Amino acid sequence: MRYFDDIPDDYEAEIGTFALTEADVIEFAKAWDPQPFHTDPEAAVKSPFGGLVASSAHVFAICTRLFFDFKDPIRVVAMLGKDKLRLPSPARAGTTLTYRTRCIDRRESASRPNIGIITLADTVTDDDGNVVLTQEVTLMVARRR
Repeated sequence: MRYFDDIPDDYEAEIGTFALTEADVIEFAKAWDPQPFHTDPEAAVKSPFGGLVASSAHVFAICTRLFFDFKDPIRVVAMLGKDKLRLPSPARAGTTLTYRTRCIDRRESASRPNIGIITLADTVTDDDGNVVLTQEVTLMVARRR
C-alpha cells in the first residue's frame, strides 16, 4: 500500500490490462448505455464505428477496477476530480486495454496534515497502441503519520 509519502514526484506505473470481450461490452451497455453500437454487433457494423465498441462509462469503470486491483495500490481517501478527459479512439470489443499512470503534481494538504494531494495523468491504450482514454485525476491520499 502506497501512502502519499511513498509517491515520488516521478511516480509512474502500469496499472493493469483488461481483455475487453464482446460479452463484456454488451452486458455493460444493456445495463447502462443501451445504444446499438454498444449492444448489437450487427447494428454496430453499420455505425460510424464500424463495429461493437464499449461505452465511455464502461471504460471509466474498467479504469476504476484496475486501479483498485493494482498490486501496489495507493491509499486513496477520496477523488477530488477528473480533468482533461478525452476519448480519442473507441475501445473495441476483442482488444486488450492497458492502463498507465504518472504523477504530474503532488502537494501536502494545507488544512489536513494527515492528507496529501496528487494528480495523476492516466492513459489507456489498445492492442494497436491507439489511445482510448486520457485524463488527469486529482486524489486525496492518506499520509503515513
